[in-house]
Amino acid sequence: MKINVALDGPSGAGKSTIAKAVAKKLEYVYVDTGALYRTIAYYVISCGIDVKDEAAVVSCLDKIKIELKYIGGAQHVMLGTEDVSDKIRTPEISMGASAVSAIPKVREFLFGLQQDIAKHNNIIMDGRDIGTVVLPNAQVKIFLTAAAEERANRRFKELQEKGDPSTYEQVLEDIKQRDYNDTHRDIAPLKKADDAIEVDSTNMTLDEVISTIVKIIEDKTAGEGGGDDGEKKSIRATRELMPVRPISKKKKLTFIKLFFYNILRYITIFVYHCYYNIKWEGKENVPKDGGNIFASNHRSYQDPVFTALGARVPISYMAKEELFHKNVFFTGLIKLFGAFPVVRGKGDMQVIDTSIEKLEKGRNLEIFPEGTRSKDGKVGKGKTGVALIAAVAQTKVIPVGINFEGEKLKFRSKVVVRYGKPIIPSEIGVTGTTAKDLKKIKNEIMKGITELVH
Repeated sequence: MKINVALDGPSGAGKSTIAKAVAKKLEYVYVDTGALYRTIAYYVISCGIDVKDEAAVVSCLDKIKIELKYIGGAQHVMLGTEDVSDKIRTPEISMGASAVSAIPKVREFLFGLQQDIAKHNNIIMDGRDIGTVVLPNAQVKIFLTAAAEERANRRFKELQEKGDPSTYEQVLEDIKQRDYNDTHRDIAPLKKADDAIEVDSTNMTLDEVISTIVKIIEDKTAGEGGGDDGEKKSIRATRELMPVRPISKKKKLTFIKLFFYNILRYITIFVYHCYYNIKWEGKENVPKDGGNIFASNHRSYQDPVFTALGARVPISYMAKEELFHKNVFFTGLIKLFGAFPVVRGKGDMQVIDTSIEKLEKGRNLEIFPEGTRSKDGKVGKGKTGVALIAAVAQTKVIPVGINFEGEKLKFRSKVVVRYGKPIIPSEIGVTGTTAKDLKKIKNEIMKGITELVH
């Protein structure tokens, strides 16, 4: 029996990108149903036909020949002999796809094609009614969503990269309109299947979403061989997400850099003592060398400084990409103090490579596993990014707890920064980057942070 995964969700949730990546990891066939509807909309619009004119659209169907081809490992959408893969990714075509997908004859036209592919392959198929209509018996059903504003922001950035003149406001309005159209259409409206698992990607990176969905699929298909040799599941369960690249710890920052850094550090400590009632506890747990990861809870924008002031070696840290576009002075300042940009929602492994590079050069690295700031001081659910970097680099992770009362820092606020005992991946049995390894080290890190916050 072939394994079918249905991935549904609203426009801009990243279904196609996620489905492609998951299919590649699990060696499944990826079926982009949205591209099929977009292609029909593209053909209709190219012919000068109103996408809302049902009769006119239906009359075109026998002239349309759509084929999915895999070239160089990537899916290409062919309309006859024309590759329309890029042309169908515009707001106009998105709205057109929403309109034509509400036409019963269009859905019938594509229904047979979709089910035939699913019958003969282990597949992951994304769309809006896959789990409810197209593949109601799929072994795994996932509903991927995100806040409308975040979806619009992701789509806007994609369009900017392609030179599209659409404004953010236009994209957001298109997203909201399409959400309304998709959830209110009479035929197969967008909705979460009763047995679907919901994944909200608003505050997750692309890598985190992919890892989450891969684990869901592996858990749900345990014991199923997909009709082959029955060994694929066990192979996937132990697959490494990335190769381990232990840092050498041989490279160190120059004496001059460390000298001036520590002068600046002591000056900053003096200033902070004047402004806050602050103290650092557990400094004996802070390594004297570089190449270590500091994993902290997130309370305020001061957290990177709070943590860094207890370390003799400079700390680099990830910062959201938007901060690098505020002004030249601010951008230069955060870069000077070791910040490097992270584009949220992107799966660019450059972030991991940059992190490893900073550690290899002898700098420390700070990561906030929660991803967002906590207003009430409680430690939230950690994400896997810090675990992946620690597992790849095979280096120490120092848990950090930042404590102060209230939602915001004030003049003379009492602040306590606590450093916990280092967590060493190899000592807790983490020597690779499998899902099991990452879960184990993430749990240890979050446990360490939680014990320091009180």
